[in-house]
Amino acid sequence: MDSKKLAMLCRELAENRKAENVVVLDVTKVSSITDYFVIATGTSEPHLRAIVDEITEKLREDHGLKPRAHDGTLQTAWIVLDYFDVIVHVMRADVRDHYKLEDLWGDAPQVNIKKPRAPAHAR
Repeated sequence: MDSKKLAMLCRELAENRKAENVVVLDVTKVSSITDYFVIATGTSEPHLRAIVDEITEKLREDHGLKPRAHDGTLQTAWIVLDYFDVIVHVMRADVRDHYKLEDLWGDAPQVNIKKPRAPAHAR
């Protein structure tokens, strides 16, 4: 799976568990560390756990992918999953507001998903 597809899949999996404000940053031109950051907000420790579990379990079960590194804890309210070309940050809102990763990586464009257009009869 290419890195963009993996990033978009991580976004989708986070959204499956109602993660808030999920953003995908394309850092290919501003970082040699990875290709994409996926940043998602959870509202509580159980919510953070649900988001992280959804991503790790579905990627392992459906695609045989395991993070090469896993950092942070529910108590620190910031968990990082390193899939080499994609790094996923799952954070509580106050932690996300404090560290402002989107500002720190402000030169990296956001990857927007294309929503399917509603059929003409449904508009």
